[in-house]
Amino acid sequence: MSEVPEVRPPMVTPVRVVIAICLIAPFVATLWVGSYARTGPEFIGIPFFYWYQMLWVLISTALTMTAYQLWQRDQRARAAQKGGASK
Repeated sequence: MSEVPEVRPPMVTPVRVVIAICLIAPFVATLWVGSYARTGPEFIGIPFFYWYQMLWVLISTALTMTAYQLWQRDQRARAAQKGGASK
């Protein structure tokens, strides 16, 4: 009897690339200080340097939530493909 090798889905998929971009973008945006190291333009009296960082807190939250939802969908699809039950 010969055993049929298990076919595994690829590890790098377009969904996983989008997840990686969602998680890496906030780091790049906030660690690249030269892009926002200035005072203007001001927003309701707050210098650009500060409101840019505060805005990225909100953007990071949305991107992390998106990455999590995509990851959950990817895991459910992989479990269904293997024939297992998803949690």
